[in-house]
Amino acid sequence: MAIALYQAKAEFFRMLGHPVRIRVLELLQAGPTPVRELLAELRIEPSSLSQQLAVLRRSGIVTATREGSTVVYALAGGDVTELLRAARRILTGLIADQHVLLAELRAAAD
Repeated sequence: MAIALYQAKAEFFRMLGHPVRIRVLELLQAGPTPVRELLAELRIEPSSLSQQLAVLRRSGIVTATREGSTVVYALAGGDVTELLRAARRILTGLIADQHVLLAELRAAAD
């Protein structure tokens, strides 16, 4: 068994395991975005955003380029968009199933 492969996969999903990082990836789907625009959208402290962007950069999932004094972030590839779409589909199904279960529970209580 290739335990290193599963460790790498676990690390990848851990890297995604922060709400700010997920939101940054969603924002970057629209295209390269300057840090100031990410800050305006996220409404978090610059140091917090910097920390989360550093995690995404180290993982290789985003790239950073400097345009004058502005740092612009972008997705490293289109696969991230597909991953986020798949996650949205999975969550939509899970939430729909929960609503069905809740309705059944309420009906059974009556």
